[in-house]
Amino acid sequence: MRLWHEKLISKLPRQQLLGQHRECCALRGKGWGRPHQTVNYVFLHSPYKLFQYHQLVMAEMTKRGYQHEAKWDRPNYRGQQLAAYAELTPVPLTRPIFPEHDDAYLDECLRNLAAKGIELN
Repeated sequence: MRLWHEKLISKLPRQQLLGQHRECCALRGKGWGRPHQTVNYVFLHSPYKLFQYHQLVMAEMTKRGYQHEAKWDRPNYRGQQLAAYAELTPVPLTRPIFPEHDDAYLDECLRNLAAKGIELN
């Protein structure tokens, strides 16, 4: 489980992009708050930050002609198995969305992709 650095979203191969969408859906749903070493930092922030990140992923999917369930475009949506948030206060959009996505994290993500045989420009 990993959220790729947001600078990489537009460069991810199909498999990683669609996998990122599934990860976002899982984290927004039953995965919220479930410890996992590579994404624990997400839970330090409002779930709205994850929604903002997920929007980037879904926008790239749409740009490439892939479809997603439109319900995920709503910030309060948590999937079919959980009730939506009754209220989710919007937070300002920052760049990067998650402060943990710094240059060191970008390098870590690039090394991880390279280990999978994926070289990005």
